[in-house]
Amino acid sequence: MDDSKIVKLFLERNENAIAESEKKYGKYLMYIANNILHSQSDSEECVNDTYARAWGCIPPKRPTRLGAFLGKIARNISLDRYNKHHAQKRGGQEIDLAFEELEGVISSSEGTEIVDELHLKSAINSFLEGLDKEKRIIFLQRYWYFASIKDIAKNRDLSEGNVKVILSRLREKLKKHLEERGIKI
Repeated sequence: MDDSKIVKLFLERNENAIAESEKKYGKYLMYIANNILHSQSDSEECVNDTYARAWGCIPPKRPTRLGAFLGKIARNISLDRYNKHHAQKRGGQEIDLAFEELEGVISSSEGTEIVDELHLKSAINSFLEGLDKEKRIIFLQRYWYFASIKDIAKNRDLSEGNVKVILSRLREKLKKHLEERGIKI
């Protein structure tokens, strides 16, 4: 079933919207949640919470890209759960490592200027649009989906060292891109 029909089911408050969303996007949402949580049961709960939150958001929202809409909800719910479970712990999980890699590129702490969220979003989107497809995929797998270097290397048929170099160069390029747009780091 296409996205517009599923969204229509949500708008009509038809419970089949959940079942159709699960059929079409269930594996995708589990991938997102599991990359963050590394727990099947926690991931399943987050995916179920995603459907419940979507049910509460549609209407009034009418997403045109349902997969992206649900993916963002699943990612946010999973990150919230991760933060709750790992408060004050730094355990070397992929999410911690990915955030550490980006610390020098995007940061907000006391004493630094807080960047307007829309300006930052726009700058990151323009950065991603300027990348070739392969680099964009690698960047998003690491910093949106929190995939491990090993998994990215395997999925992209690259060495782990090559992936690390690509990501390092992309972070430097992003840092320069943000600075050129007046975003203080």
